[in-house]
Amino acid sequence: MALFGKRKAGDPKRNTDVLERPDYGWIWKPLLALLVLYLLVTIILGIWWSQPPSTFDVEQATAAQRGDAAEATTQAATTTASRGAVTTATLMTTVGTLLEKPGGYLRNDKMPPGVWLDNMPNWEYGVLRQARDLTQSLPALSEGDEAAFAEAHERLSANSKDWLYPSAERRYEQALEALEGYLRSLSGEQGAGFATNGDGVSRWLSRVEQRLDSLTHRLSASVAEREALRDLIDIETGEAPSQTPWYKIDNVFFEARGTGWALIHLLEAVEHDLADVIDAAGATSNWQQLIAELKLTQRRVWSPVILNGSGFGLFANHSLVMANYTARARELAHQLVRQLDGVQVENVDTTTQPATQPVDEAESGEAPENQGGDGQDGQDKESGEPEQRSANGMESEENNPEDSEGQAG
Repeated sequence: MALFGKRKAGDPKRNTDVLERPDYGWIWKPLLALLVLYLLVTIILGIWWSQPPSTFDVEQATAAQRGDAAEATTQAATTTASRGAVTTATLMTTVGTLLEKPGGYLRNDKMPPGVWLDNMPNWEYGVLRQARDLTQSLPALSEGDEAAFAEAHERLSANSKDWLYPSAERRYEQALEALEGYLRSLSGEQGAGFATNGDGVSRWLSRVEQRLDSLTHRLSASVAEREALRDLIDIETGEAPSQTPWYKIDNVFFEARGTGWALIHLLEAVEHDLADVIDAAGATSNWQQLIAELKLTQRRVWSPVILNGSGFGLFANHSLVMANYTARARELAHQLVRQLDGVQVENVDTTTQPATQPVDEAESGEAPENQGGDGQDGQDKESGEPEQRSANGMESEENNPEDSEGQAG
């Protein structure tokens, strides 16, 4: 009809295209939302995993470790142990912390958020190096079988970035099993504990001194002025280490914090086992001062980033503050080496009394006072071979891929 006019026929091709090719532009919105949620979760996890573990009480750790060993030996947690039990149990707890803290062991992670983090992996490396040094020094401290120490040191010397089977975590678990066997032997009738002389402690502290000296050099190398660096660490200008790149400054800082965290516990444990030897050497005061200096390395960092300021400027230089503490700790370690060398104690009780409180009570007990704190480059090779030192007294970084990788941010 003319009233309605003539309708224009629709395009059949256009209708077919709309039906067969629907609009999928809406899909990017939920995908973007999932991506944002994933990034938010990984960032939160990264912040949580980057918090260093709190310090622990060495006596409570000994009670817990001997309680675990009691599952295999019924008298382990109730009988008197030979001296050395506290040091061994503390070493086990220190290594176990690397595996059991939030996020687990992060240094060999290949997936987010662990692969994005560098502060905590370097903290772990500082702890690991001290655990390696002590296990290497244990044969000189102990009068017993060295097989357990050799196996533990071999396992701990595995490359800390191995992630394929056997992973670094698996090797460290095997080291804990070897140390647990030695801890059980200390509770047996034939268990031979630590020697009653200061030679073994002196050797271990000599390694500690080298580590602290190397860390002091690397922390001080954040200073751009070579003249100021020479005055700070008392070396010739030609021997001064190369300046630390800006993106590695926080790596060295957190390795130093991990070193301090581990040494606090290990020194307290050795003092517990060899208190009479330390007292006979007249080194108790210096020993306590060394622990106090290392506790200062665990003070809270209020800045969200590690700053590298200079002079009395607006920003602090966190590396130089840390170098101050490690330098004083190094000097105290040097004094202790001389005091303890050759000291011998006769007619002493070589046993350690068991903890009086049950394991579960020890775990739930209040932490002692002065337990604050936040959570070298003497690079020893992953194979556990002796260190190589350069002309300026610092251990060589050559032929050690892990250490060069570990300092990358």
